[in-house]
Amino acid sequence: MEVVILDRQPSLFTQILAELRDQKLQKDRHRFRWNLRRAAFLLAYEISKELSYQLVEVTTPLGQAQAHILAEPPVLVSILRAGNPFLEGAMEAFDFADAGFVAAYRTELTNREVQVQIDYLAVPNLTGRPVVLMDPMIATGRSLLQAYEAIRLRGQPKVLFVMGLIASEYAIKVLQRHLPQAKFYVGAVDKELTARAFIVPGLGDAGDLAYGSLHG
Repeated sequence: MEVVILDRQPSLFTQILAELRDQKLQKDRHRFRWNLRRAAFLLAYEISKELSYQLVEVTTPLGQAQAHILAEPPVLVSILRAGNPFLEGAMEAFDFADAGFVAAYRTELTNREVQVQIDYLAVPNLTGRPVVLMDPMIATGRSLLQAYEAIRLRGQPKVLFVMGLIASEYAIKVLQRHLPQAKFYVGAVDKELTARAFIVPGLGDAGDLAYGSLHG
């Protein structure tokens, strides 16, 4: 599995990631969602370099120009709910892309073995199409793997990209083992994973930070 990690080189992305991690700035929920969108746009831009293009002629006011345009936009599939602003950012990059949605959530945790429930799937036909499966926080990889198995009911992608903001080293190893065909684009890879399967240093619960806590 090819792994591209954006924070290996300082850039605008690393500044956005620093803001997303900052607990003081996280108190501004609107800014947190906005930064998730910005980060996703930049990750999607990096993925765009791997897609197929076709050469066309464009008529300008002064003549003809040749340009490369996408031969086929990818299908963007979001794992709800923190994936929503992530999807919005990616769709700013791929503005003609189709979108799909998977609801995946933890139901149980024992020794890092996360049990995941899938109870919603709204995904277009994926047969022979490039697919970007996105989840901002990839802690154990379990949600992403089960989401992938669910979307395969809608066909086999031509190429699979996995897009995340932060992943754990543990999740990277799991995904490399189970999705060797995927191309992985992530903002950062953090070393630690707590007993409750939260990434450290991570940034906390991205869904709660974006939309509010579900736990009272």
